Amino acid sequence: MRLIQFENTQGQRQVGVVSGERLEVVRNTLSTRELALAAIRSQRSLQDEIASRGTEPGPDYAALRQNRQILPPLDHEDPAHCLISGTGLTHLGSAAARDKMHQHDGEVEAGMTDTMKIFKWGIEGGKPAAGQVGAQPEWFYKGDGSIVVRPGADFPVPAFAEDAGEEPELTGLYVIGDDGQPYRLGYALGNEFSDHVMERRNYLYLAHSKLRFCAYGPELRVGELPRHLSGMSRVLRDGQVLWEKEFLSGEDNMCHSLANLEYHHFKYSQFLRPGDVHIHYFGTATLSFADGIKARPGDRFQISLDAFGAALENGIGEGERPLAIGQIKAL
Repeated sequence: MRLIQFENTQGQRQVGVVSGERLEVVRNTLSTRELALAAIRSQRSLQDEIASRGTEPGPDYAALRQNRQILPPLDHEDPAHCLISGTGLTHLGSAAARDKMHQHDGEVEAGMTDTMKIFKWGIEGGKPAAGQVGAQPEWFYKGDGSIVVRPGADFPVPAFAEDAGEEPELTGLYVIGDDGQPYRLGYALGNEFSDHVMERRNYLYLAHSKLRFCAYGPELRVGELPRHLSGMSRVLRDGQVLWEKEFLSGEDNMCHSLANLEYHHFKYSQFLRPGDVHIHYFGTATLSFADGIKARPGDRFQISLDAFGAALENGIGEGERPLAIGQIKAL
């Protein structure tokens, strides 16, 4: 089952079930989060909760995408209660991509020693036996729900940014139940979107480089994730393909199990606040930046994977103006 959130012609939120280009609207449902919490409280699956509410024929799915009426497939009405985070060096080949990104005139920065250590720990211990805790992955914070743009929209880029590059990834979508238990609704395509030039300048700038807008969706895939997934990541310029490359995901192409990544995120009690939403990026080994591509305003990113339905497309918009230096006021 694949779900979307969208705005109808009256600007009201609705939840739809996607089947090809057909869309069935879930009755009496304004958000995926509300649907999920109701399912949790009733101790039934999302599919069973939808079946209990019933569906009716919905609007044209292609038209919703064309008109940019699609919302992220899971969010929170208060963006402060939606946490966006991720893990890196999780995919086979991801260390090589980052190594290449950090090359400077034939020299490798000293920080890459730590990168290779973390990647090696993942290879050796990222997939522990059931019930055991594996190696801790790299983890980063991107922001709250206010840094998410809807599918089709442009990413705002701050004036101080040195790069605006895509990262094609899968995301896990979670809601915390009333009892503090995390519940995974499913997975969605994601564009993690980072500043790779800033990161390359010094590995300790990784945290800064991740504080950028991002996108995920348009569809939420409910259920287990296939072990092998192959998709395409493209950069379009003036309507033409500037760069494209296959990206791989699923546990067969990762050095960490999904259970291990989830454990090392939700082991922190601060992430178990009832009602909160978590969107977690699982990492990638494929970047256009690593192949020398410099994206610019007007370019568009397209991330597609057949098992996830419609492609995730976003563009690069005009820059944001940050607060000027010296503008902090003392009380």
